[in-house]
Amino acid sequence: MEPLAENLIADHLPAVRPADTGQQVLNLMDVCRVTQLPVVKEKEYLGMITDKLIDDLNLAGERMEAHTLPLHTPHVHAGQHLFEVAAVMYKLNLEVIAVVDDEHNYLGAILLKDISARLARLFSVTEPGGVIILRTTWNNYSSSQISQIIEGNDTRILSLFVSRSEKSDLIDVTIKLDKVDLSAVIQTFTRYNYEIAAVYMDDSMLDDMYEDRLEQFLKYLNM
Repeated sequence: MEPLAENLIADHLPAVRPADTGQQVLNLMDVCRVTQLPVVKEKEYLGMITDKLIDDLNLAGERMEAHTLPLHTPHVHAGQHLFEVAAVMYKLNLEVIAVVDDEHNYLGAILLKDISARLARLFSVTEPGGVIILRTTWNNYSSSQISQIIEGNDTRILSLFVSRSEKSDLIDVTIKLDKVDLSAVIQTFTRYNYEIAAVYMDDSMLDDMYEDRLEQFLKYLNM
């Protein structure tokens, strides 16, 4: 299944209807463990309601349709790629985003936690193996040479992504490999004068690294 917005829609996430009261919306948010939900009138996407807005405007006992609410309308289109969806959600600090079709009809919504899980699968986070982070420049970056060095040591790349520094021409190349013992690969990179910024071969260290690198990747998507 392609990682498109229409394939990432959360089946269990309800939409808020104009006739719902603020308290009903808060109850839905509590059940779904979110602080944002889309407001939909028939097929029309009206915007995103938040628990903060309900509290600020004292709407617990009021129907949504009784007020002209200052709703923002963040959304993505059905055919947008996972990376584009992730970039929008990261930029706007959203945990839920609406998906619309070409006629702007509401199709459903995507949860940030599902985006994170899909990215984790793409980056082979749960696969056994170690991680090397190389530091180089755009001019010296060669994915083909990096692949040759790794494969020359009977090792395979499970995932690779590049994150740029905002203040220099330096880039970090984060590579997930299919082996935990990376000593031979490290020696070869050193022989080729690559700067090794970090090595992770212990599972206890990998979780923190993945969280940091995922945030860097999302920042990269927004550049």
